[in-house]
Amino acid sequence: MTIRVIVAEDHAIVREGLCALIEREPDLEVVYEAQNGQQAVEQARQLKPDVVVMDVSMPDINGIEATRKIKIAMTDVQVLALSVHDKPEYVMDMIKMGASGYLLKDCVSSELVHAIRRVAANESYLSPKIASIVINEHLGKQQSSSDRRANVVLKDDELDILKRLVEGETAGQIADHYKVTVKAIEARRRRILSKLNIDNFADLVKYAIREGLTSC
Repeated sequence: MTIRVIVAEDHAIVREGLCALIEREPDLEVVYEAQNGQQAVEQARQLKPDVVVMDVSMPDINGIEATRKIKIAMTDVQVLALSVHDKPEYVMDMIKMGASGYLLKDCVSSELVHAIRRVAANESYLSPKIASIVINEHLGKQQSSSDRRANVVLKDDELDILKRLVEGETAGQIADHYKVTVKAIEARRRRILSKLNIDNFADLVKYAIREGLTSC
C-alpha cells in the first residue's frame, strides 16, 4: 500500500530534495509540497495524507501550530517533525501538539524513510538525540501521576511489550515474536497505557527508564 505524504518546508531547495528522496521509494508518494504551515493545514484537510513531514520553523503558521490544527481536525493524519532545532522546548511542544516523531535535518536519508514508514504504521519514532532530550526533560520534572503509576503492577508479557516498544520495535515485530496478530499487540499496548494512565510516547519512555526496564 502506498504511503501518501505531504512535505511542509519553506526552503525550496530543501523541499525539492526531500520530495526527490521520498519519491525514490516505491511505497511512498508525495501528494503535495507545502511552502508554509497554512498550506500544510489546508492541504492536509483536502488530501488527507497518511503523513505530513513538518518543518518546525515556517512563515504564516509555524510547524507547532500547524501540527495542533491538523491533529485536532484529522487524528488519523500522522505528523513527523523534521527540524534543525534540538532545543527541548521545540521538541516537547511538537510532541504535545501530537507529532508522532521528531528528526533532525542532519539525519541520513534512510532514517527519514524509516521514520515515515513507522509513523504511517501508527508507531512513534524519535531519533537517538531527540529521545535523549525527551528522557532528560521528563526525568527532570516531578509529576504527581508518577507516584500513582509506581504502584501499578504489569504482567510479565506487558512489561516485555513495553520494553520492546520503548526500544524501537514495531507492533509487527512484537506480533511476530509472540506469534499473534498486530491488532492483538495494539490492544495490549492500549491496555498498558490505560493501566499506567499514560497517553503519550514520551511519558512511556520516562516510565520505562524510571522502572529500569530500559537504558535507551
